[in-house]
Amino acid sequence: MELHNLKPAERATAGSKRIGRGQGSGKGGTSTKGHKGAQSRSGYSRKNGFEGGQMPIYRLLPKRGFKNINRVEYNAINLSTLQKLADDFKLKEVTLDTLIQHGLAKKKSLIKILGNGELTAKMSVSVHAFSKTAIVAIENAGGKALVIGASVEEESAKKTTKTAKKEEVVETPEVPAEKANEEIDAQ
Repeated sequence: MELHNLKPAERATAGSKRIGRGQGSGKGGTSTKGHKGAQSRSGYSRKNGFEGGQMPIYRLLPKRGFKNINRVEYNAINLSTLQKLADDFKLKEVTLDTLIQHGLAKKKSLIKILGNGELTAKMSVSVHAFSKTAIVAIENAGGKALVIGASVEEESAKKTTKTAKKEEVVETPEVPAEKANEEIDAQ
């Protein structure tokens, strides 16, 4: 066997079905489309999900819930994974680029560090979001948890100012009881 005498195995290739070429071909007349009906007409294309007239499954099943269009999907990475990176590659700083380099994230994905596992290595981690337990664990190990675009301290400062504004109580001037009674009597 050489390159010039190679050929496919017997019955491995079939010729194209030649339809509409006369009765002698066995595929003349209706050209394999059968008699009448939408499928025999030109321009017919079956609707996606069509089940031959039977009630389609997408109409049979009830609709439930909703899709939140504002949902932010994070790629979760645990502390145990960060510890493994620190042990294997002696990393002191973890950024989005290092996670991409090690195959833990893609360029456009948002990363959130979760508090599952233990972290003993001192490292600076800068990603898009952290869970509260992850921040505590990183800072207890002597590292820093930096949110991309802002530091955690700034974020916590924002949160405390928001809560302080909520807790402000508007003081009403005190009216002596005698004066209040006089006003009531006058009405």
